[in-house]
Amino acid sequence: MLIQKDSERLPVIGITHGDINGIGYEIILKTLCDSRILDSFTPIVYGQSKVFSYYKKNFNMEELSYTLIRDARQAQPGRINIINHTDSELKIEPGISTEIAGKASFDALKIAVDDLYKNNIDALVTAPVNKGNIQSDIFKFSSQKKYISSFCPEYTPLMLMVSNKLRVGSVTNHVSLKDVPNIISKELILSKVEVFNKTLQRDFSIDYPRIAIMGLNPHYGDGGLYGKEEIDMIIPAIKEARDKGMLVFGPYSADGFFGSAAWVKYDGILCMYHDQAMVPFKTLAVDGGVNFTAGLPVIRTAPDHGTGYDIANRNIANPDSFRHAIYLAIDVMKNRASKE
Repeated sequence: MLIQKDSERLPVIGITHGDINGIGYEIILKTLCDSRILDSFTPIVYGQSKVFSYYKKNFNMEELSYTLIRDARQAQPGRINIINHTDSELKIEPGISTEIAGKASFDALKIAVDDLYKNNIDALVTAPVNKGNIQSDIFKFSSQKKYISSFCPEYTPLMLMVSNKLRVGSVTNHVSLKDVPNIISKELILSKVEVFNKTLQRDFSIDYPRIAIMGLNPHYGDGGLYGKEEIDMIIPAIKEARDKGMLVFGPYSADGFFGSAAWVKYDGILCMYHDQAMVPFKTLAVDGGVNFTAGLPVIRTAPDHGTGYDIANRNIANPDSFRHAIYLAIDVMKNRASKE
C-alpha cells in the first residue's frame, strides 16, 4: 500500500509499540518528533493512544499530534497515525515486566502482522518486547521473528543484523549453546546461505555478493582436533554453495576474522550461533544496528536492542537504531520494487 502525497508515493510503515513499560514509546516519539521524517513515509503506530499521550507528556513533546484511525487504509500522509489495539485503560509501570504489558505487546503485534500480510502496510518495524511476559496460549514463540515467520512456513527466515555495509546472519539463534552442534547440518547451513545470497541480491541490490562463513569450533576445528563439524558439515555446505554459483568463502575462525577487520571484504557474514554473530556485530555497529528478518515475502525490521527497563521513562534512550530500522525497511521495499 502506497499513499499519494504531492505526486510522490510514500511507503506506509507499521510500527508496533512493543512493551509499554520499556523504551519503545520513547524511541518511537524521538524518531517521529522531527516532522521532516514524515516526508519519507507515512507511519502507523499499532499501540494505544493513551499510552502514547502519557509518554509524550512525560518527555515534554505535547505539541506532537496524531490521528486516531481504525483501519490502516485510513492512514493520512504527513501525520502520525495510531491504531488502538484496545480502548481500555492500560496500567503503565515503567521499568517493570507485567502481564498487562505482555498482553499489550502481543495484541498490537497481532493486528500489525495481519495488516502486513494483507498488504495494508508496506513494511513493519517492531519495538522491543519482553520474551517472557508476551508468552500466552496463543504466543508461544521465542521471538517476534518466529511469530511473523509462522504465517509463511514455506519460507526459510534468516535473522540478519545490519549496520551500513556490515551484514551478519546466524545459522542458529535463540537456542542453548549446548544444542547448537546437534542442530546445525550441511542442509541447514546451505539453506541459510541460499537465503542470505538471495536477500543480498534482492533486498540490498548486490548482484554478486561475497559471503564469508564462520567455523563452529575454535580455529575452525584445527583439522578436526577441536571438533569435526567443519569437516562433516560446514566445508561440504560451502562446496555445494560454490557448485551452485554462489561466492562463498571459509570457514574462518571468528576471532581472527573480526579481529583483523577481514569482514570489510565481504557483503555478508554467516555465523553458526547467536553470540558468535551478535558480540562482534554489537561491538562494530556503534551507530545503531538493525535486526532484519530476511527470507520472507514481507518486510520486517527492528532495533538491535531490548526493552531497556533499566532506563525506561528517563528520557535517555537513543533512538538511532530504531530510526535506522525504519530507513532500512524503506530501502528494502524500494530495492524489491526495482527488481520487479
